[in-house]
Amino acid sequence: MPQKELERLQAVNRFLNLSIDKDQNLQEIVELASELCETPVALISLIDDDTYFLNFKVGTEINKTLRQDSFCQYLTNKNELLIVPDATLDSRFANSPHVTGNPHIRFYAGIALTTHDGHNLGSLCVIDPQPRPQLTRPQQHLLQIMGKRIVQIMEFEFSLQILKEQYLEAKDTEIKLRSFFESGTSCHLLLGKQLDVITYNKNMANFIRRIYNIDLQPGTMVNQILSGPALQRFEEECNIALDGMPIHQEREVKYPSENIWWDITFEPCYDAEGETIGVSFNANDITERKLHEQQIVAKNESLKNIAHIQSHDLRRPVASILGFMEIFKSSGYQSTKEELMMMESATKELDDKIRDIVTFTE
Repeated sequence: MPQKELERLQAVNRFLNLSIDKDQNLQEIVELASELCETPVALISLIDDDTYFLNFKVGTEINKTLRQDSFCQYLTNKNELLIVPDATLDSRFANSPHVTGNPHIRFYAGIALTTHDGHNLGSLCVIDPQPRPQLTRPQQHLLQIMGKRIVQIMEFEFSLQILKEQYLEAKDTEIKLRSFFESGTSCHLLLGKQLDVITYNKNMANFIRRIYNIDLQPGTMVNQILSGPALQRFEEECNIALDGMPIHQEREVKYPSENIWWDITFEPCYDAEGETIGVSFNANDITERKLHEQQIVAKNESLKNIAHIQSHDLRRPVASILGFMEIFKSSGYQSTKEELMMMESATKELDDKIRDIVTFTE
């Protein structure tokens, strides 16, 4: 995950930790509406398919009402107030059970709670069991403002919940990626398109500190670490990866204090839209494996030399000795000094070859 995105998430986390009491704010608005409009009853209703739920209220104990019986069904989504001075004189409401029975509504003023994308959540309304004239202009204006404020609080809480879920999901993903990133012995480095360090694992940081005496940090540029031909080659390979072509190779790198064989990959990194955003560089130390391979090659060469000695060099002195033995047999095992010296020479040659074989196998 890019470092800038992690920093953004950390900033969001500070915001998410703010203590916000939505219910208390909404209840205070209801009480303020009752006070400003000078009505004994005020409430916020939230609507589902066929029921209004009265979760925030003052002056009534009613918890819900059917949609078909509610005054709020006549509200529009245009931030316009519905004001009914006397419900008994309005044909829409005169026979409503809330007019003929408890809470005996006479005066009603309400405004729809409409989201920014046009969805009706419910209403804010003030009620009086006594008929009364219209609200004053300041009262109407304040009721409209309070309606907008209620929607803002609700949308804010919804947005906050989404942010929390996204943050927790991103945090979980970050933990999993970091766990994978830090596992094993490989060195991992994520670079931006300008070859700036975005993130890295501990193995890479420790290696850079040990070899180059540099403390790796997000934002460190590659040219602050490498120089000369090494920098040129690294930049060329990063540019190939940025063009969408991954690179995988094994190479021996000579450092001032040691030589290391690396298994190296350069791979392009993409964002959610498929755009290249950087390069993933991964290096795995394979020096031990390479040394083992070199030992195997050396042993194979020794075996080839031994086979050559066995098939060629040993045959000559052995043939000479066998030839002399045939001569001795044919002469009744009588031999001259010269023949014995030649046989001795062949025996010494055989001994030298045997010693060579012993040397190859040590």
